[in-house]
Amino acid sequence: MQVDNTSSTDFTFMGLFNRKHISVLLFVIISINFFTALIANGVMIFLIRTDSCLHTPMYFLLSHLSFIDMMYISTIVPKMLVDYLLGQSTISFWGCTAQHFLYLILVGAEFFLLGLMAYDRYVAICNPLCYPVLMSSWFGGSLDGFLLTPITMSFPFCNSGEINHFFCEAPAVLKLACADTALYETVMYVYCVLMLLIPFSVVIASYAQILTTVHHMSSGEGRKKAVAICSSHMVVVSLFYGAAMYTYVLPHSYHTPEQDKAVSAFYTILTPLLNPLIYSLRNKDVTGALQKSPGRCLCSGGVINF
Repeated sequence: MQVDNTSSTDFTFMGLFNRKHISVLLFVIISINFFTALIANGVMIFLIRTDSCLHTPMYFLLSHLSFIDMMYISTIVPKMLVDYLLGQSTISFWGCTAQHFLYLILVGAEFFLLGLMAYDRYVAICNPLCYPVLMSSWFGGSLDGFLLTPITMSFPFCNSGEINHFFCEAPAVLKLACADTALYETVMYVYCVLMLLIPFSVVIASYAQILTTVHHMSSGEGRKKAVAICSSHMVVVSLFYGAAMYTYVLPHSYHTPEQDKAVSAFYTILTPLLNPLIYSLRNKDVTGALQKSPGRCLCSGGVINF
């Protein structure tokens, strides 16, 4: 089989729209989901920036979560929707590289951000004096993109270039490599396990401490408030980490390309919409800020210190 290792290589997505009888319905659903996710996350960022009651570390982290969700759904979905409208499904080598790079950075950042949010809940509930601590997850996510993207895209690829996916996700791209990728896939597997294990361990440890503290609370109202604060975050963590572990930790022999696409669609297309809805609908501070927002829309904003 001939190979092409030049930067002029084009890839073809087999995509989500390969079944004619449901393609229009999928296009409509994904389009609505995409624009709703952009609006919902944009509203979250606006409320956090404009309402002084939300100028706390928890909402600072939530604003980063909304920004990440807006960025990585925009890295994948617009290309997919435009390709459907134009009747094409190709992407250039450099376009695929950029998409793969941005996706890894953003998803990696969200892995660490969710861990930091769990730690933030622990600090707020168990050790309030240390609550105003500024935390960042971008460095961990950047390592993911800068380390894995150059290696993944350096392999020679088969001329067919058909990616059985709807975006340039590493496992799907590597299946096109006309070289032995076993060693790299093993290294990538170990790296991804660590990328998931570190923040997930922080989540488990933080919530274990929270549950212990809540158990010893004398106030029933305090216990109820602590559970309410943490429950929405646990929903997001379960959805996001569960899907990521399925894709990157479960051996490939236990899932098919169709299942991979369905799971990837869930956490790249649906999760960015669920995050702001889960946090806003279950949070009185956010709903209160939303109710007050029409009166502040014309107010000028200064520099906000979180």
